[in-house]
Amino acid sequence: MIALLTKRRTSLLLTNRYHFSMIRDPNCPFCRKLATPPGWPADDMVWTFPHSVAVLGPWQFYTGYCLLVSDRHATELSQLGSDRAAFLAEMATLAEAIGACFQPHKLNYELLGNQVPHLHWHLFPRSVVDPARLRPVWFDLDRADADPVEKERLETGTVPRSESVARLRAWLRANGAPERPAQ
Repeated sequence: MIALLTKRRTSLLLTNRYHFSMIRDPNCPFCRKLATPPGWPADDMVWTFPHSVAVLGPWQFYTGYCLLVSDRHATELSQLGSDRAAFLAEMATLAEAIGACFQPHKLNYELLGNQVPHLHWHLFPRSVVDPARLRPVWFDLDRADADPVEKERLETGTVPRSESVARLRAWLRANGAPERPAQ
């Protein structure tokens, strides 16, 4: 009986903690953007999935680089519960679109949350002509923080931002990517 009560109490505590983690965090920059449509510049919005939003990222040296941001505040995949599979499927769909639209040599997937503790994927297409293709992109991005010339180089892609967004949207639409219903 005591073991059953202890197990039930632990389950209730975990459920309450899980529920609390899904509430929007007013201090989270991604929660603020998600709460204020469109949040991100409309020109950078690639797609609004049922469980996430895809945004063209700033570092277009990696042509087609996107962020996929969970629409629920969680800091770990394990906190998404039954929505986890859908979030991962949306990431895979966005990755497929990036691959089809830009034919990268390799696609790097990063889910970190060290600087912004809100689930979001970085999808970095890597080119065979990238001299640092065997290293994580973060080494170059760290240099960009201190070097305006390096920052401009990494923000400038071979494809105009508007064209990158248009290609990705067209591929997602043509391939039946799920969309969040308009509210």
